[in-house]
Amino acid sequence: MSAKTCLVLTISLGLLGAVPCQAQTPGGGEGVPERVAALKQSLAQSQKALRTYQWVETTTVSMKGEVKSKKEMSCYYGADGALQKTPIGSPPPPQKKKGLKGKVAESKKEELSDTMKQAVALVKSYVPPDPALIQKAVDAGKVSVENLQPGKIVKLLIRDYHLPGDALGITMDVTNNHLTGINVATYLGKPSDAVDMSATMGTLADGTTYTATTQLAVKSANLVVNVANSGYRPMGGT
Repeated sequence: MSAKTCLVLTISLGLLGAVPCQAQTPGGGEGVPERVAALKQSLAQSQKALRTYQWVETTTVSMKGEVKSKKEMSCYYGADGALQKTPIGSPPPPQKKKGLKGKVAESKKEELSDTMKQAVALVKSYVPPDPALIQKAVDAGKVSVENLQPGKIVKLLIRDYHLPGDALGITMDVTNNHLTGINVATYLGKPSDAVDMSATMGTLADGTTYTATTQLAVKSANLVVNVANSGYRPMGGT
């Protein structure tokens, strides 16, 4: 296998890292093209199957342990293939404080709201993984692979996946090519605002995999975003 072909890939939940593969050159390893192809196929199959389901997405944002926002959305894919989200219920209107304290409170609230939005958007940048960005990393030699359990579990690590200096990890069960978890080391706005993200995968009755839970923690802001997907049922089902 040539050095160009011997590119490596790692994707994992909970742990990031790459170890040398047998007879590999820097940035490469045996079996990577097959692993990448299997990953892409798994992602494509699951995304196609999910288009026949509807489910509930619950996003909870907490700061310093206090829940600041909680939203439930009914999710499904429209006829045009775009993901549709409809709010479930409506949150009570916030109580506004008067005077200078009120203005300061509103200013802080707007700043917090912007940070929350950026954090939630960051989750969507990594989950689910984008096959095109994975391939871009492979072409750049920024993917490595590790066998955690030979013949069963592999871990792929992708460096500079979405932002310079970030790392996306994915674990896969090679017996069925299902993703079992995702973890990310990235940042919000600037590298000093480190962000840790992890996701666990679930499996539906028909074998379709989906992102069951995702947690993102912005250390510098004491901010935590939890996203849970549940209640999957076929479109038009009860």
